[in-house]
Amino acid sequence: MQEFEHEFAQFIYYTPGNLDKEGQLWPVRAGRSIAKPNYRVGPKRIECYSLHFVHGGMVRFEYDGKWTELQQGDLFCLFPGRTYYYDMLPSDSTLQLSWLALDGNRVKPLLELSGVTPERPFRQEMITPEVKESAERVIQTLNDVERWKPSIALELQGLIYALFAGFIPETVPSHADEPSGWIHECMEFIELHATEGISVQQVAAFAGVHRSYFSNVFNSQVGMPPLKYIQKIRMEKAERLLKETDATITEIALSLGYPNLYTFTRAFKIYYKVSPMAFRTASK
Repeated sequence: MQEFEHEFAQFIYYTPGNLDKEGQLWPVRAGRSIAKPNYRVGPKRIECYSLHFVHGGMVRFEYDGKWTELQQGDLFCLFPGRTYYYDMLPSDSTLQLSWLALDGNRVKPLLELSGVTPERPFRQEMITPEVKESAERVIQTLNDVERWKPSIALELQGLIYALFAGFIPETVPSHADEPSGWIHECMEFIELHATEGISVQQVAAFAGVHRSYFSNVFNSQVGMPPLKYIQKIRMEKAERLLKETDATITEIALSLGYPNLYTFTRAFKIYYKVSPMAFRTASK
């Protein structure tokens, strides 16, 4: 570590390549620090997302006119374009931090899933031994990078996803009255693209989360698995087309993303208990 005015610190920088950016998630910089008694940072704004892990001591973190006191095992995040201050508080141990700055379209939804938002940019008792190890693996990998190459980009993306996996609880509440914002966006995505034969994996990728976690949260908040919801949207569209248009059954099948008439007819009959033709006849 190098000595600076307010701290002893190590700064690590990373330049993303095309593969990092295609993954919509990449590191920008990382580091570690041991604070001096006069340690204070801010006012400060950054252009990316910076996760700060508290490994020792205590820190006062100020954001949007609010403040909180954090200690070993807690973390806070700097969000783009917002002003922050943080400084060391008296404690029996020296303030020690590590940090990981990230960028890309997937960072914000992953932070939201982790319970870290611009309105509450910190989590207490978040740094479990597994999270600490995951964060250190990302930082150490960045430190060891000599030059960019595709394998490094993929390794870093995997390590960062593993870090977020440690943030996100394995169980989710099942009593929510309304779907959360990101699940509502996924529902809109499904409604818009259901006729294009989209898969659950594609919707999870849109949300920027692992498929199994997405399925668990979706089922909890919507009341049905995402695959069943996709089917529901397609069947509702089929019902309207049968009632309101003179399109042939084959046209409707292909328009809804089914590969052929047989597959659509079978799916429709399972859902409505009658064939498409019988449904159309009964609707007249």
